[in-house]
Amino acid sequence: MIEIPEELAASQALYNGEQGRAFIAGLPELAACFLDRWELRIDGPSMYGVCALVLPVVRADGTRAALKLQLLDDESEGEPVALRVWDGEGAVRLLDHDPETCALLLERLDPARMLSHVPDSREAVLVIARLLGRLTSVPAPEGMRGLGDIARAMLEQTPWALRRVPAPEARRLLSDCAAAVREVVDEPGDRLLHWDLHFENVLASDRAPWLAIDPKPLAGDPGFDLLPAIDNRFDADEVRWRFDAMTDVLGLERARARAWTLARVLQNCLWEIEDGRPVEDEQLEIARRLRASLPA
Repeated sequence: MIEIPEELAASQALYNGEQGRAFIAGLPELAACFLDRWELRIDGPSMYGVCALVLPVVRADGTRAALKLQLLDDESEGEPVALRVWDGEGAVRLLDHDPETCALLLERLDPARMLSHVPDSREAVLVIARLLGRLTSVPAPEGMRGLGDIARAMLEQTPWALRRVPAPEARRLLSDCAAAVREVVDEPGDRLLHWDLHFENVLASDRAPWLAIDPKPLAGDPGFDLLPAIDNRFDADEVRWRFDAMTDVLGLERARARAWTLARVLQNCLWEIEDGRPVEDEQLEIARRLRASLPA
């Protein structure tokens, strides 16, 4: 029997409703299927995030690996595609994949050594920047979801969302974010983006100091990938330093990177508004700092 964490069951019910509850109910059978199909045995406790159950396993040849079980949706379907393109360069290596369920067999990294444990936040930001330099150095494969479509959908949703923001300054900041998106929406880029490279999605490994996990890949501009490292372990006084450091490492043009970072702020705020929650002060502060401290 596998252990299914209560937190994973709760998050699946919250975000995916009946489909999420059905996924949780079917996890024991799903796990048994792939343990048998790929000749795996469990050798440790279950791990989990918001969306997936991860089982530490050993293959028939003695190789340590990780079995990741998740719902197949718009976000997860691109993960194996991106991991194959990266082929272990800056990211966890994909060992096997089932297209029908999006079950993944991954190389085993060290969950006890997570980038979020590094005490120096500037060091952590530079690790993210160097990883993004590798990951976004390649074009996205044909058929990958595109940032342009996502950005246009955000702009269509913005007027509706602004009517639900009571604070005038917050409305102005979100309007400024939308204006920045309009400037770049017709040139969304074609690089392979991770889209979720925060500190907890970077683990250590024996073959590399740090590797990215759990991509939600997009085809787009690398500037759209900067916000998680600005937002993680948030410090308002560090916003400008983090932005400058990452754009330097990646060699990005600052005005364009700013526009796509503000697009990511807008996206996060739209999600909050759509779910009936107030926009986060941290997101608004990032927008405020980037708008005020960088040239137009």
